[in-house]
This record gives sequence, C-alpha cells and structure tokens, in this order.
Amino acid sequence: MFKKRIFPLVVACLALALSVGGASAQTARPEGWTDETHSNDASLDYQAVFPQNSVNTITLTIAPDEWQAVLDDMTTLYGEFGARQNMGGFGGGFALPEGFELPDDFEFPEGFEPPAGFELPEGFEPPAGFQPPSGFGGGMMGLDENPIWVAADLTFNGTTWTNVGFRLKGNSSLMSGWGSGNYKLPFRLDFDQFEDTYPEIDNQRFYGFQKLSFSSNWSDDSLLREKVTADLFRESGIASAQTAFYAVYVDYGSGPEYFGLYTAVEVIEDTVIETQFADDSGNVYKPESTFAAGSFDEDDFDKQTNEDEADYSDILALYDALHAETRTTDPAAWRAGLEAVFDVDVYIRWLATNQVVQNWDTYGRMAHNYYLYNDPTTGLLTWIPWDNNMALADGMGGGGMMAMRGGGDANTEAQGRNMMRGGGMGAALTIDLAGADESWPLIRFIMDDPVYHAQYVAEVDEVSRTVFEPEKMAAIYQALHDLIAPYVVGENGEIANHTYLSSAEAFESALQQLIDHAQARYTVAQEYVASQTAQ
Repeated sequence: MFKKRIFPLVVACLALALSVGGASAQTARPEGWTDETHSNDASLDYQAVFPQNSVNTITLTIAPDEWQAVLDDMTTLYGEFGARQNMGGFGGGFALPEGFELPDDFEFPEGFEPPAGFELPEGFEPPAGFQPPSGFGGGMMGLDENPIWVAADLTFNGTTWTNVGFRLKGNSSLMSGWGSGNYKLPFRLDFDQFEDTYPEIDNQRFYGFQKLSFSSNWSDDSLLREKVTADLFRESGIASAQTAFYAVYVDYGSGPEYFGLYTAVEVIEDTVIETQFADDSGNVYKPESTFAAGSFDEDDFDKQTNEDEADYSDILALYDALHAETRTTDPAAWRAGLEAVFDVDVYIRWLATNQVVQNWDTYGRMAHNYYLYNDPTTGLLTWIPWDNNMALADGMGGGGMMAMRGGGDANTEAQGRNMMRGGGMGAALTIDLAGADESWPLIRFIMDDPVYHAQYVAEVDEVSRTVFEPEKMAAIYQALHDLIAPYVVGENGEIANHTYLSSAEAFESALQQLIDHAQARYTVAQEYVASQTAQ
C-alpha cells in the first residue's frame, strides 16, 4: 500500500522539478537583467526615464541586415531616401511626387495658397477614388501601413536591454525627413515586441515602461515645443504624456553614430492612462475624425486597448449626444446629454489652453493628434492631446520664423495668417475660434452655446495669466534651451544629415521667438477676454 501511494508522488515531484528546470533553462534572463531595470514587476521610474533637469543618452545597436531591412521597407513605403531634397521643411520649392497630377475638378480649400515653387509634374493620374485628406490645407498625406519592426539592443548608463522592438513612426515628420535625406527620423520602442521570438526577454520593461515614442523635433528650431506643450497641458489639468530629452546614437555596423537630440514621449495606452486615471481598463482611441454629422466610421477610431472588442457604442453615444436636436430646442437638455458621455470640462480646458498657446496641427484644423479615453470611473470619454511639435506657433513651420506670426492683437493675427498663407500652409484658428464651422462640431457647437462659451472665456483668462504667463514661460524656455544646447550645437552637437537646423544661429534665435510668442499670446488672450466681458 505504501509503495502504491508514494511512487506516484515521487514521479509527480520529479516531473515538476524537470518542468521547472526546463522553464528556467529556456527563460534564463540576459546578462545585466535586474528586477528594478528590466522586469514588468518594477515600479515606473519616471525620474530615470523622464528626467526634467538632464539629458539621457542611449545607444541603439541594430544588426546591419536589420537596418537594411528598415531602409528597404521605407523605400517601398515612401520612395528613395533623399529623393525629395527640394521639399525642405515645406520651405521654398515644394513638388509633389514625380508624375503626380490632381484631378481636373480639384479645388484647394478657400484661402489656401500652394507653397512657393509648387508645381505638378505632367502625366500622372491619382489612384481611383482619390480624395484629399480630411482637413487638407497643409497636411501631408501619409500611409495606413506602419514601417516594420526590427530588433535592437539598447544601452543606457552601462546597462543593456536586448532585442528591443524598434520601428520608425510618424507622418509628416517621417515622410519629410526621409524624402530630404535626413537620418533623424522619429521612432518607437517596444521592449517586449519580440518576446515570442526571444523568450528570455518575456515582459521586458525599461524601468517599468514597455513602450516609448521618440519625436525628432522636426520643423522646430528650438527643439522645445514637444516637451513644453505637453507640460503645459498637464499643468492645465489635462492628461498628457511625460517627456524628456534624449541624445540618441545608432550603431548599424560601423560604430555608434549620433542621430541627434530627440524628445522621448510617454505612450498614452502604455502608462499615461495607468498613472493619470484611477482605472486603466477602458477603451483608448486614436481618432482621425472631425465628428461631423454622419461621418462615423470605425476605421477612423483606431483602438489602442480592448482591440478584440468590436464595440464602439461609447463613440456612437458621443455622436448622438453632440448632434441631438435638443442643441437648438432645449440647450440645457443638450448639455446634460453631452456631459453624460463626454468630459466637457476637460475638453473646454484643453480647447482654451490649445488656443492660448496656439497649435494648428490638431482638431479644428486637422482631424488627428488627439486620443479619447473612456474612463471607467466616470463613464466619460476624455480628451488627451498628442504630437505637439507644431504648437507654440501660428501655423506650419513652427520651428523658426513662423513662431513669431500671430500675436499682439487681432490685426497682428490677421497679418500672421496672411503670411502663413503666403507660405502655403493654413494658420492656427484665432482665439475666438470663429474659423471653425459645423464641420468641426466639437468646437462650433460648444462655442455657440452661451454657457460653454462663458466657460471657455474664463479658461482662456486663467490659462493666459497662470499656465502660460509670459515671465514664467521665458524662464522655462531659457532653462531648457541651456540644458539641451550642448547636444544640439557646437562640438558635440547635431551633425549633417542628422539635424533639421539650418544653422546654430537658427537654434539661438528660436529661443527669443518663443519668448516673444508667449508675450504676444498673453496680449491676444487678455484682449479677447476683455472684449467678451464688455459685451
């Protein structure tokens, strides 16, 4: 009897031991792995990943064949590297791809003027069904397909993370950089993208973070806009990504090469909803939609979480509430219906902050660069801004002289818009948002409602006097400029074909332009508030 009982137990124990031993052998962690630096059990270390008073330096090592695969893939998606040198930053001389021809009945939007040097080659017809993208008037057409992922080793402070997922990302910044022959291209990292291929990195993290986005600071001579604007939104009480500066080196077979100073940006669906909301289990959407009546399309609401659930009832509820007939027949009921599905307070605060600081490359001019999060604790869709490298300026080309356009008073704003149109790009909406028609209902309908309009005016007043106060902003700009200067200009600064700066002088003058812009925007905001109060 004893033998009958003990033998199966011994066998089971041996099997368990072999199983555990086998699993350990298969998942032996890479050298240098620690729970604090690599494990998904580690707490998020914002001080290490997003330092506010220092610049991090990382080196990405990519096998030569993998790097070539990245280049080949980009060539398939966007054409030959450096084939559009005349694009500049949408500065002088812009040409569409060789052979491109717009339809005979195509018309540019009212007030749009093509960039200087704009020309259409002969003999090309657009694909069947071609339509200009929503909000066209200065944006670049991108592709639905993302560039490929490849494995890279990342070294930081003497520690290495192996087989990290690396891919290029972006739209205008990626296309323009690639076309102009600039290797300073935006990219994303996913630290366990390849965990199935390399089990030893299962659930790999970078001080608690799985994903990071790296902005190239394209079209920004100051290299500050991405960081500063995200910080301003958070200070305004709006969920927004943390950011930090990174000096990025890439070794693809010939030793580390300086690719330039980047801004690392926290990924919304990775940790922003985890740390800035009480519950991170809700739906995260990255829309490309204006919310115009009858425009709903599931493809315009890219799900970043809960992707397997084909349930868009929260988005449809927002459409229904926004376009309800009660907007004109019973405004109080309309507001109640809208506030039952959408965090209107956060949205109006964002709208006011966005208009005070100026940002054309977002809702109101372009149908992108924002997220919506369905917060389970409130049941409300909440607005989250994204991609701020075009902010703090009146329009496209925010890196240099454009930053000075659109300040002072209404006449100055009008002059700025005319100057922008002369450069071929649409300007940011004026602070009264008069340029947003019913094709942008989340602006027009809210601004047409007296209660919401009064709330917006009050927010503009507060943001301009506190969050974006000129003297405070001047100090912030100066401190950050001094922090990054050694990594941007001079002996250890950015190098040819890895920078968007035309000169060291452009970097220096961009600082003063930002300081002047803050003062100009304060004047515009306070004049607007005074005009509304006097009515």
